[in-house]
Amino acid sequence: QVQLVESGGGLVQAGGSLRLSCAASGSIFSINAMGWYRQAPGKQRELVAIVGAGGATHYADSVKGRFTISRHNVNNTVYLQMNSLKPEDTAVYYCNKDRATRFDVWGQGTQVTVSS
Repeated sequence: QVQLVESGGGLVQAGGSLRLSCAASGSIFSINAMGWYRQAPGKQRELVAIVGAGGATHYADSVKGRFTISRHNVNNTVYLQMNSLKPEDTAVYYCNKDRATRFDVWGQGTQVTVSS
């Protein structure tokens, strides 16, 4: 059974920081690159960052230099450290395996709201 539980979102002023956490079931975590996605109101879900099983990372241009993704392979957790937040980062943030589609299981997400 795939389970994904995101947490750590909240309301923050522009320029602030948040750290998101995602607890993933072992079945999805152990063999996959994991990613953070986000969906803003009226927009499609987009991939924000990926971390490979070995720790290699990749970021969307919009967050490069501000966000850092990491994973803890012992407790099956993925993190997203978000610094220098902007109002356009406001969205619901989800974690999932790399290249997840709408047909995969998704968690409830965590809301990030950045005020100007």
